[in-house]
Amino acid sequence: MNFNDKKVSVERAIAILAKNGIQVDDAEVAVILDFLYLMSKNYNKPKDKASKP
Repeated sequence: MNFNDKKVSVERAIAILAKNGIQVDDAEVAVILDFLYLMSKNYNKPKDKASKP
């Protein structure tokens, strides 16, 4: 995934996770951020109107 409009930097994500006792490196936090951005992108998709009775 390549999200060009990321609002959270890798360094900031590492700091936030470290504050909560989770130690990750740059590659691991990049995967975590990609996953979270993908989830947030798909969460706001409109529901299919054809499924209404």
